[in-house]
Amino acid sequence: MSFKLAIVGKGGVGKTFLAGTLARLFANDGKNVLAVDADPNMNLHATMGIPKTELPTPIGEMKELIEERTGVPAGTSGMFVLNPRVDDIPERFHISRDGAKLIVLGTIETAGGGCICPESALLRALLSHIILKRDEIVIIDFYAGLEHLGRGTSKGVDSMITVVEPGTRSLDLARRINSLGASLAVPRRYVVGNRISNEQEENFIVNASTEFDLELLGIIPRDPSIIESDIKGIAPIDFAPESPALLAIKKIKYTLEKRLAP
Repeated sequence: MSFKLAIVGKGGVGKTFLAGTLARLFANDGKNVLAVDADPNMNLHATMGIPKTELPTPIGEMKELIEERTGVPAGTSGMFVLNPRVDDIPERFHISRDGAKLIVLGTIETAGGGCICPESALLRALLSHIILKRDEIVIIDFYAGLEHLGRGTSKGVDSMITVVEPGTRSLDLARRINSLGASLAVPRRYVVGNRISNEQEENFIVNASTEFDLELLGIIPRDPSIIESDIKGIAPIDFAPESPALLAIKKIKYTLEKRLAP
């Protein structure tokens, strides 16, 4: 099985939790998995159970590599290579946990800045290579909001999951993300409700998804063990693998596999 999945949504809704847990679950099944941290907060390692002390320098901060591949120092302007060689980078600079590989990009562009710089060129070329050329399961934790869609950074992914919480702003953003995803020809676009406390909140997600014509992939309940795992600095999948939230994500994984089966 091979697919490219983008996890998106408003900041703080739990997309990194979902991305890291799915990466570990697919790897536990013996699948080849590459998780990509494209969020400036760079917290995907924590939900995958990788200590921060073991992380390599984010690709966007590797000044020697950026200059080697683009021809100019990071942070400068002027003439540089727009399509640098990147095919060797995922294997050279990833770190693994239980078979799931992680590569940390760092910031693709400054928020709203439209940066035209060598580090941006390298990261864009790398992300494009990962999405279009890699024959494996790729799960990308994108940064919050709509910028990556507006710039076309996610173009080429097979599937997109927008993580939402029960609230009008979260669902409205999901509707706009779905619309932009359609304009970029992302063929499968789903919604996952997270931190759902009761039947009323679940009904809100279900009804809003129907109203906005969003395909609901699953519901993750509010789960105290997820907060506790974060306090203790342990990945949720390692801390409480049979907790209600983890069981819900396992169900989402199963549903996703059925949707993406050839």
